[in-house]
Amino acid sequence: MGANIFTDKAVMPDDKLLAEALGVSYKYLTDIKRYVSDNFPCIVEEWKYYGAKYGWTLKTFLKKRNLFFISAYDRYFRVSFVFGDKAVSAAEQSDLPKEIMNELLGSKKYMEGRGIAIEVRKQRDVSIIKKLIEIKVNN
Repeated sequence: MGANIFTDKAVMPDDKLLAEALGVSYKYLTDIKRYVSDNFPCIVEEWKYYGAKYGWTLKTFLKKRNLFFISAYDRYFRVSFVFGDKAVSAAEQSDLPKEIMNELLGSKKYMEGRGIAIEVRKQRDVSIIKKLIEIKVNN
């Protein structure tokens, strides 16, 4: 795993910078964002800066509820979720790939839930992210 490519507090990422940094993966980001806006119009996005070590992250909210986080890396991006017990149960009943379920179930359980981060590098990853978003929103 690399480091977040946007670590300069003075430079908040925009579409142009994201397209340059992500390369081919930028189309996967736009696909996910389009899916969210088409299916969950109440979701709000906000760029937050988490310090020099973590850089800028795009947070998505449904009302005040955190849904997922997107961080940009060199030629790919990562989408991170925290799933509560209800969402974990829904994920177990879904058709998510076994390796994703193993990662989710094997992650440490905190008060907020279990975390999972998916690197998006190919179209297959986008399908997984869409399923995870739907599970999170509905649970």
